[in-house]
Formats: sequence, structure tokens, C-alpha cells
Amino acid sequence: MKLQPTTLRTFTTLHSWVGLVAGFALFVAFYAGAITVFHTALQQWATPQPASTGSLDEAQQLLDAVLARHPSAREHLGMTFPGYELAQPTAYWQDRHGSWLFATPDDLAGSPDKPGASLPDLVNALHYTLGIPLFGNWLMGVVSLLYGVALVSGVVVHLPRLAKDLFALRPGRNLKRFWQDAHNVIGVLSLPFHIMFAVTGALLCLLFVLMLALDPLVYGGKLMTASAAAMDTAPARPEAGIARPLAPLASWHARSIEVARQHGIADFKPGYLKLDHAGDAHAVVEITGDSSRALGSGAVALDADNGAVLATQLPGTRDANHATLAALYSLHYGDYGNVAVRWLYFLLGLGGAFLSYSGNLLWIESRRKRRQAQQGRAQIAMARATVGVCIGVCVAISAAFIAAQLLPLLAARLDWNVGVAERWVCFCSWALCALWAAWRPPVRAAQELLGLAAIVTALVPVAHGVASGWWFWRSAAAGHGALFGIDIGALAVAIGFAALARATARRGRNGEPNSVWANAVATTR
Repeated sequence: MKLQPTTLRTFTTLHSWVGLVAGFALFVAFYAGAITVFHTALQQWATPQPASTGSLDEAQQLLDAVLARHPSAREHLGMTFPGYELAQPTAYWQDRHGSWLFATPDDLAGSPDKPGASLPDLVNALHYTLGIPLFGNWLMGVVSLLYGVALVSGVVVHLPRLAKDLFALRPGRNLKRFWQDAHNVIGVLSLPFHIMFAVTGALLCLLFVLMLALDPLVYGGKLMTASAAAMDTAPARPEAGIARPLAPLASWHARSIEVARQHGIADFKPGYLKLDHAGDAHAVVEITGDSSRALGSGAVALDADNGAVLATQLPGTRDANHATLAALYSLHYGDYGNVAVRWLYFLLGLGGAFLSYSGNLLWIESRRKRRQAQQGRAQIAMARATVGVCIGVCVAISAAFIAAQLLPLLAARLDWNVGVAERWVCFCSWALCALWAAWRPPVRAAQELLGLAAIVTALVPVAHGVASGWWFWRSAAAGHGALFGIDIGALAVAIGFAALARATARRGRNGEPNSVWANAVATTR
């Protein structure tokens, strides 16, 4: 296939500029997204290991106590089953002011602080919103759309020589060609996954905006009513005004498994429930759970009094709305398979971060002034921004990991909110790295921040061992795969940062002298 030179230049320009506009946000989203694939494992790693997992009897006691002590919870209450994310069950509801409260068997009074570690939510917030409140998810939706444009334009640019250059990886003195080859190979081989990430990311971030836009045409101005029916399994039932006791929680648990088996799902595992109108004759409980080899969670809605099945949304029998939502979430986060799928998504996330980073490097290199030491302001500014934002967020996330282990040791004495303190550590570390990159020559800043990233990341398993006693060799011996995997993974990433720091130093000494990455480059501030 041969394209006209004008067409090729147009798509090359489109690919470059769209990639630059969205590149920084995409690097953060991919790097944090690679980690948040292990959301549940990270919760276990960051939470002190209890002596044993809670029981359904303990969950029943929690449910009874919350409903008795908090009247507002009777209207709508959610509760996780023991072992879903935390060993103990957790109940949550909104008070009369609309604020969320959380209760556990150890705290029946309720607290606005969510139980468990806040680190997984912080990493997911970086992936989903860049840590920006209010409109961050909409921003990432727009970035996902730009990402899709960059993918399409990149395919058009490289399509004419795709067969020739697909597996060409030519190391040597021509570093631009090597980075170009690596960028092309990773981009093309992972293209189907990246298209899926772009589509699902845009829909997950902009779904509510899309529904608002379609409200007059599709929903006739009744969006809120229609969206509840589209996203929930349990039918909306008004209160009957007749008092009636709830069936035991264990019977709901067993009944949901029985119904799932009747639909051909042999390993349905209830994760959490939603209870409406507790104590009323029309009380409804919706139980959501997971099963292996299924795309997304399934749900069973029961009459909370007699256990009669009111509705189901189970894999293989879901309606179009629920099947689409389940597919979007599962495909994006990779929670439809075993640990091998999660590791594949982890590598794809790192690959996506590499595409964003290498794209910026290629832009800088393509505009290099080869006949003079003095480089342009735009190239130097882009180099500093790339180093500060991209390497800086790697340092910041590793610092947050360390804070997640060490801050709880100080929080009780200093009356700190651990979640808030973690965010301060993360974003202050990121800001300091960006400031350092803005002050230092690009190659020096890159070498120093990569070295810092290697040190901080290598300290992650050390902090975990000091704080919890679960050193990675002890985790391996005890069969705690999640703890062992995160600690060893951190060490592997630290080695990667150290190798990159060494390569950057070598590039500064021996590479092309007229470059922003040369030790002797003359920079303009």
C-alpha cells in the first residue's frame, strides 16, 4: 500500500501532535494502570495481615448492629462479605446529610474513613483521573479519545512499511532509529489491546456525559430513573409500610450460589450485597459476585424476607445494558482471567507508558540541531517536562508505597489521616521531581531522577518487611503470592530504573554531542 506524500505528512503531523498533547496524561494513566491491575493484591499488601478471615456469623452481627444503631442505613445499605477485599466484612451507607459512613465489627459506630488501605484507591485515582478531583475523569475521557486518534494515525503512517519494519530492532549509534524501532514494534504488536484500552477508557470516563447528551432523545428526560434500571439488578420496589424481619444473611449467601448454579455457574462467589428497605415487607437484597472464566461480575436480586428470586444478571444471561457495562469494565481492568491475564495487562500497561515516553523522545530527537551545540527552547522544555512528569510520577508512586507501610506506625501518635498523608507524600514528591527537572540540565535530571526512582522503588519491599514483618522470602514460604509478587515486582522495576539511569549516563558521555541529552549541551533557560 502506497500513500501520497501529502497524506503521509498530514497523518505524521497528526500523530505527533496528538501524541504530545495526550502523552503526559497517558504515561501516568498507563504506569498507574499497570499497578492497579493488582488492586486486590495491593489491598492485601498494604493492610496488616489479620490472624484469620471473618465469618458469615460475624457479618450477620455487623448487619444487625448497623441496622439497629443507624436508622438511615435501613433505607439503603451496602456490605462486603468477609474476604472480598478485606478479611472482615464492611458495611456502608449514607447518613441523613448524604455523607458516606463505614462500619466494621471493630467500629460499629460508623466512620467517614473507609476501612482498609487507601493506597489502592490513590493509585486507581492516578490512573482514572490523574488525581484531579471533580473533572479529572472527564479529562481522561478526552485523553482516551485523543489516544484513539493517535493510534489510527500511527497505523496509517507505518502501514506502508509495516511488514518490513515490524520486527526490525536496530541497536547502534543511531539512537533515534533504535527508539523509533522499539516504539513501532511495541505499538504494532500491542495495537489490538491499545485500541481496546482507548475505547473502554473513553466510555468509562465519559459514559455519564454521553447519557446526559442522549437523555432528551433516548430517555425522554428521565435519565436518573432509566439509569437505575439499566445498571442495577434489583427492581425498584416502594415500601409496603408493613414490618417484616429479614431472612438470615447466610440464607441470602447460599441462595445466590444456588441460583447461579441453576444458570450454569458452578463457582459463583458472593462479594458484596445491597439491601433496600430493611425491615419492610418489600425489602430487597442484591448480591454481586464473581466467577472464573466470566467477563464481569454477576448479580442475583432476592426478596429479603423469603428468598424469592426477583431478577438475575449473570454471565451468559445478562441483558444488553449489563453485558456491555460488564464487558467495558472487565476488558479495561483485566479482571476476567487468572493471574496470567493480570501480568499480561501489567506488561501492556508498562508498554503503553513506554510508547508515551518514547514518543516524546522521538519528537525531541527529530527536531535536534545537529550542527550546533545550542538546542532550541522547545526541545529543552519538552525534555525537562518529560523527565519531570514521567520519571517524577514513578518516584511519587514508589514513595506512596513506602508511606503506606510507614505512616500507620506514626499516625496514631501524631493524629494523622493516613490516606491524606499518603496523597501529600505522593504529590509533593512528584512536584519536587518536576521542579528538579526544570532546574537541572535534562540529561542530568534524567540520570538523577532515574537513580532516585531505583532507590525509592527498591525500598518498597524493605518498608513492607520492617512495618509488617512479611519479608518477601517469608511471604513466599507462607504461600502469600500477593505479598511476594508485589515485593519482587518492585525489586524488578527498581533494577529496570537502575539500568535506565546507567544507559542515560552512558548516552550523556558517549552519544551525539549536539543534543539535549549530551552532558556538554548548551541550554537556554
